[in-house]
Amino acid sequence: MTPEAVRFAVLGPVRVWRAGTELDLGGSRERALLALLLVRAGQPVETAEIIDVLWGPNPPGTALSMVRRHVGSLRRLLEPGLPARGTGRWLLRGAGGYRIVTDSDSLDLLRFRALLAEGRRAAAAGDQARAAELLTDSLSRWQGPAATAIPAEARAHEAFGTLDREYLAALKDAADAALGAGLPAAVLPRLRAAAADNPLDEPLLSRLMLALSATGARAEALAVHRAVASRLADELGMDPGAELRDAHAAVLCRTPPSAPGEEATGTPSGEGPADTAPTVPRAVSVPAQLPYDTFTGRRAELDLALCLLSSDSEAADTVVINAIGGMAGVGKTTLAVHWAHRVSDRYPDGQLYVNLRGFDPSGAVMTPAEAVRGFLDTLGVPPERVPRDLDVQSALYRDMLAGRRFLVLLDNARDTEHVRPLLPAVPGCLTLVTSRDQLTDLVTAHGAHALTLRPLDVTEARELLVRRLGGERTDAEPDAVAEITALCAGLPLALACVAARAATHPHFSLSAVAAELREAHGSLDAFSRADASADVGVVFSWSSRALSPAAARLFRLLGLHPGPDVTAPAAAALAGLTVPAARGLLTELSRLHLVNEHTPGRYAFHDLLRAHAAELAHTEHDGPARRAAVDRLFRHYLHTAHAAGLLIAPYADGIPLDPAPADTRPEPLADDERALAWLTAEHAVLLAVVHAAAHSGAERLACLLVSSLERYFDRQAHGTTGWPSSTPRTPRRCATPTPSWRPTASVAWPARRAG
Repeated sequence: MTPEAVRFAVLGPVRVWRAGTELDLGGSRERALLALLLVRAGQPVETAEIIDVLWGPNPPGTALSMVRRHVGSLRRLLEPGLPARGTGRWLLRGAGGYRIVTDSDSLDLLRFRALLAEGRRAAAAGDQARAAELLTDSLSRWQGPAATAIPAEARAHEAFGTLDREYLAALKDAADAALGAGLPAAVLPRLRAAAADNPLDEPLLSRLMLALSATGARAEALAVHRAVASRLADELGMDPGAELRDAHAAVLCRTPPSAPGEEATGTPSGEGPADTAPTVPRAVSVPAQLPYDTFTGRRAELDLALCLLSSDSEAADTVVINAIGGMAGVGKTTLAVHWAHRVSDRYPDGQLYVNLRGFDPSGAVMTPAEAVRGFLDTLGVPPERVPRDLDVQSALYRDMLAGRRFLVLLDNARDTEHVRPLLPAVPGCLTLVTSRDQLTDLVTAHGAHALTLRPLDVTEARELLVRRLGGERTDAEPDAVAEITALCAGLPLALACVAARAATHPHFSLSAVAAELREAHGSLDAFSRADASADVGVVFSWSSRALSPAAARLFRLLGLHPGPDVTAPAAAALAGLTVPAARGLLTELSRLHLVNEHTPGRYAFHDLLRAHAAELAHTEHDGPARRAAVDRLFRHYLHTAHAAGLLIAPYADGIPLDPAPADTRPEPLADDERALAWLTAEHAVLLAVVHAAAHSGAERLACLLVSSLERYFDRQAHGTTGWPSSTPRTPRRCATPTPSWRPTASVAWPARRAG
């Protein structure tokens, strides 16, 4: 069988011919599967995505086997003589999914794209007649909306929506070329049909108006303007944007349509020449700069994001800004890009994207001036017209967006000042900002909605691995998958690093990959990658480099803290600071999402950030410095717990303590109520301190802390429940007081890299 024997169509109904005879594709799911493969021709489509297209969010338990059955049916349809276990030449398996192999001679979509690229090259070279011929030829490949006759739920998938937008962009380019070549009739029928389906797409409607006027249908062109102006006012509370206004003026002035890059002049239909003839601006293709969408999970956050947008976008006087924050590697950009793709059809004037590199390891942060100049170039402003002053550049940029509907994604911002010159100032545009900074000023000064991402839950983490590795491989080793997701602690970047290692070594079992992680637990060695942008430790370091020296030092020392969370007084003891100074540094760390203030006044690490901080502590601080920091911390907890025990049970027996050294600062507790509240809040931390002290050779301090806490446990009727098995269960071993505790061994908490 030769490759020429089969021909595919997806630009309209999904159809297949073999040797000139059209084939019966079977049921709706076989058609939907084939349509998805054809839309992604030549690219692997992961099994998880196929399942999502065929069954949506609630697939049956047999979905994986049903996908295999559908694939087998399609293979036998395309190549009837194929053996039962043959792979075939058209439909191949690999990279966790399937791909279809075809070319521009056998698939209408690829032929459309080849002609489109050739036509755009002709337009760029100034040959408008040739460009119009090629571009209209490319459009002739479309026999209706892509992938018709498949279920509506499957047709709603982003892959087909992207294809629809690709058609509209091609139609607008064809209209520009046809108008420039004086051939408006060549695109007029398609412009009319597309305008009926997209009644608020102002760039499309402006071209329709110019084409109608150029063919003599001036009254119809003016009627189009009246209809869209009325609809914009009724549905969005907006006036027509700049392109529609310019097209309207050109029609009124009977101005001949201009080729891209040319200006038009004309005379109004009234008596006498016009003082100033309006000009049709340089035609620019609708910018579509959004990166590729690799979204998985985050259903709750996405629902919230879409809800925020729907509630604000109806208000004509609202500037909609959404700030997405979170720790490094948590998936801020992934969510923002997917969100932008989901709503891009609401912003027909285009999507602008820039990576501001706010935490770039080289320090090469993109300046606002560079970003604004890039946007102005995208919007068609010639270089010689770009002002030198940033404020004037920003004013021109905002003027270009006024009255239009753009989506602007500002990725990886350093802080609010980094994005302020790039914010649209008028309604109708949506701005998405991602940052490791909390962007508090953006919320308070600009009314932005803040959305902070947390690590993925167990189900979402597993979905990410299934998407990257395929359901067959993950289903075969569920225990290994569970261990991998637990050791990655829900961090998407860590999961992606592990998935990449497993995918590039398909002969490795997932149990072996999990064992690598287990053996490296306490360090980030297992997450190292050649690509620095995908190395967990390196990415974390980009955030820590943005800290002040004092905050960076506190971050490292917090890696030595054994408990689940820390307060400002404990952090002050660890770093040898005053409490107000420590509180300010914790705020700085929280602002960059290096710690999380999960309840007021209590700060916690993500597991991998804790490992990163501990590694930095062992790299940047020698043994005596680390021991001194932990000494201060443990004595802080010991003397505060002892004072609290005396307040809640002043007459109970206990081991007396020597006075606290000068550098020990116990928390002041005014009465027994405050003491009981402190002990309750610090319960888990104190158990961790006892455990860490006992395992670092400081058994006496562990015993003294046990003695101090027994009053609390007696009061709470806890007995000794919860003490680590290695901790002395009675204080009698510690009956002989010593002047002061000093650790006799190197602090062993947490684990660090060898060497």
